[in-house]
Amino acid sequence: MIEPPPSAPPFTAAEAQPRPQFDGRRAWLIAAMIVTFMLINYADKAVLGLAAVPIMDELGISNSTYGVISSSFALLFSLSGLLAGFASARISSRVMLFTMAAVWAVAQLPVLIVASVPALVAGRILLGAAEGPAASMSMHALYKWFPEDRRGLPSALQISGAALGMLVAAPVVTWLITAFGWRSAFAALAVTSTVWSLAWWRVGHDGPYGRPRGPATGAHTPTGARTSADASSAPADTSSASVPHGRLPYRRLLLNGTVLGSIAAAFGASWALSLSHAWLPVYLRTQLDMTPGGAATLISGISAFSLALLLSVPPLLDVLRRRGFSQRWSNGAPQGVAVAAAGLAMAAFPFIDARGAHLVLLAMAFGGHAIAFPLHYMTTSAVVPPLQRGAVFGIVAAIGTLPGLIAPYLTGHFLDSAASQSAGYTHAFLVSAAVMLVCGLVALAAIRPERDAQRVGTAAGESRTPRPAASA
Repeated sequence: MIEPPPSAPPFTAAEAQPRPQFDGRRAWLIAAMIVTFMLINYADKAVLGLAAVPIMDELGISNSTYGVISSSFALLFSLSGLLAGFASARISSRVMLFTMAAVWAVAQLPVLIVASVPALVAGRILLGAAEGPAASMSMHALYKWFPEDRRGLPSALQISGAALGMLVAAPVVTWLITAFGWRSAFAALAVTSTVWSLAWWRVGHDGPYGRPRGPATGAHTPTGARTSADASSAPADTSSASVPHGRLPYRRLLLNGTVLGSIAAAFGASWALSLSHAWLPVYLRTQLDMTPGGAATLISGISAFSLALLLSVPPLLDVLRRRGFSQRWSNGAPQGVAVAAAGLAMAAFPFIDARGAHLVLLAMAFGGHAIAFPLHYMTTSAVVPPLQRGAVFGIVAAIGTLPGLIAPYLTGHFLDSAASQSAGYTHAFLVSAAVMLVCGLVALAAIRPERDAQRVGTAAGESRTPRPAASA
């Protein structure tokens, strides 16, 4: 229980609302729905890359044009995620996730009606706009059903939806493309999204831990005061005790080293992820001469590697935190090292001829960065007041996912401008490696949550005049 600050009038037992009773059966049903939601989300993202070779052959499009199509997915992705973060306080998670999944289904239709470059671009732009808020809003919905002391496993499962999505989607989508043509994969995903949205509308009501908590009489909770029920609806984060509960200028929050380093980690990891979705299937087919099934199996293997990292490394880092390690070394350094190591692997594998070593480095390059995604949220949350976390998460995600707009097109340009496709891929991988290495080193050097939380708290105290106790 978090006690109100001394300046806040205490609540009596009669005024405070009781802590909601945890409904495990319903909560885990919601968790299963959200994991499925994330699985569909990443299958939607991956379908274009898995179908790239037959699409390019049938429509006669160049690598650069395909890169534009792939990058168009990110045109509204970051903006929609940012706007949804601010809107989530007014719109229920039930409505938001239902609308997103329904739009995913609609986004698959243009290419089924007219198979053309404009139809592909229109569908990807619409899909990106609807998928931008998916990760943050589904986590928001999940937290409404789990109290803070029960969120670890469901959070890990939600974050693992990316790897699980590729693990399941790659072989299934590839089978559909091979057996029934590439259009069948888009149609199947449209049907799947529709079915999920209808099921979610039936069961996906908002849980008790997302409701505003305050006096039972309906009176407004005094600024800065938190009841035990308030604490139960907030994400667990004991590291933010030194961060003020009021509002601070966003410039101050976004320009401290920990947030900038967290953005850098997300940017480097997203570069590898967007390159994987857009070009890894094409690379495996055209450069390593893999069959569609062989490429799908390898992509599933890389996804399984990412999933294993996501489900094993964060719990080990929690052990380090409990043993007294600072957040810099238990959460900050691991994400920087992961992104930098993946970048080094990205730089090395084009020059390795041995098949086994090549595939190991390839898996490290496209899967080893995975732990940066959950960890960069944790380090950001350590230096941001609770009232502003949703908005800051949206801003961090908007900047961190910009590689989806850059990396696919840039790779297509390299392929068309190089002397050979092999040289073009090498150039693209080296540029990607440089970006990831720099991002990883920035994260490693800049993320210092304890130091920056202290600085934010000191700056807040100096810049704001304390209010009288009656209004605090």
